[in-house]
Amino acid sequence: MSDWQPMWSEKVARCHDITDKAFFKALSLLLGFYNAAMVMWDPNSYADRIGGFNAIITPLMIWAICASMVFGVGFRPRHWVWQIVFSPYLSLTTLSYLTLVQLIS
Repeated sequence: MSDWQPMWSEKVARCHDITDKAFFKALSLLLGFYNAAMVMWDPNSYADRIGGFNAIITPLMIWAICASMVFGVGFRPRHWVWQIVFSPYLSLTTLSYLTLVQLIS
């Protein structure tokens, strides 16, 4: 492994220390379970409320649910690339948006 990889991993991990709290982990799990349950319960109704499933929303939603579960259970990837891929900032933002859009409409 190169010398720069541990440095980047530590920097990205420090950026995620802000959200490494029980509240955010619980919120992440709740949003992930809620959106997964709504998709599985009635996918047509869920799709209508969020504006439909398309080539952007669907993969983004699947990724956000997976990333929220990874973060919510407390798993911390070692490599900086995976720390960014499973970033709680991106997944919480995406799931919060989908939840608000669904509840408002």
